[in-house]
Amino acid sequence: MMATMATIATVVVGLTLIYVLYRTIKGRPVERRIVFVYIAFSVILPLMMQISPPLPITGDVLKVYDNIKVLQPGSKVLCAFDYDPPSAPELQPMAVAFMKYAFKHDLKVIIMGLWPQGPQQAQMAVEEAMLDPEVAAKNLQEGIDWVNLGFQSGNEFVIQSMGSEFKRMFPKDDRLVPYDSIPLMKNVVNFSNIDYVMNFSSGKPGTVEWVQIGVDRFGVKMSAGNTAVQAPMVYPYLRAGQLLGILGGMSGAAEFEKVLDEEGDASTFLLAQMFAHATVIAFIIIGNIAFFIGGRRKKITTPQVK
Repeated sequence: MMATMATIATVVVGLTLIYVLYRTIKGRPVERRIVFVYIAFSVILPLMMQISPPLPITGDVLKVYDNIKVLQPGSKVLCAFDYDPPSAPELQPMAVAFMKYAFKHDLKVIIMGLWPQGPQQAQMAVEEAMLDPEVAAKNLQEGIDWVNLGFQSGNEFVIQSMGSEFKRMFPKDDRLVPYDSIPLMKNVVNFSNIDYVMNFSSGKPGTVEWVQIGVDRFGVKMSAGNTAVQAPMVYPYLRAGQLLGILGGMSGAAEFEKVLDEEGDASTFLLAQMFAHATVIAFIIIGNIAFFIGGRRKKITTPQVK
């Protein structure tokens, strides 16, 4: 019911743009505050519509999927969460989708972060994944099926040290359980015992440092999920074969949910983003119409001085 009402309201709001255009042509443009109201509606209403936008799956996202689907049950996956809450709208949906896939396919997940709030974002992703009925039915246990090693400062030096020994950087997990007492970490000494690395990153330290140290020096197999701002910086690593795949921004997260057949927030967020962009474009067009028509009227009404 709410989704239907939101759809109808969106159509009505869109039609009122015609009235705004009419006012503009008549030389009575709307105030700036009205523009802000339209932007607010264009973001809020799509969030209630529950409609998935048509979205083709790009090759970069397919590469991520192709590489994780070959991982066998029991494979150890290191997930590095290198972002904070401001970047969560883009990165959190892809992290949740990845966690659901990993848990459903019996992958062993080792979590860490080079950003202080990264492990907290990971914990929220795990908790949301646990709400999935298929995941909940597995009765997964922390320390056995997954573990959160927490945050460690030091940027790329942490990665370099982990190449020799994980325990040196993470003597305890986030529950303060000693490294040697964590069942999942038994026989995990360094990157040679890790089957795959997935990095969710919004800046430095993040994907660039993981590629330069983890991939180039220690040969880890790795994909990354990045914000739309950071993605162009790491695409050269994908072209060079150093990254196996990239999830770029909100669209990458939505594509990842689609290819995994997981319902998530990214598709809804992407729809809101699309509507907001369309609204901005509409007002740019209306503003240009006002500018040119206003200039023409000024030429007509201004008396010619001889």
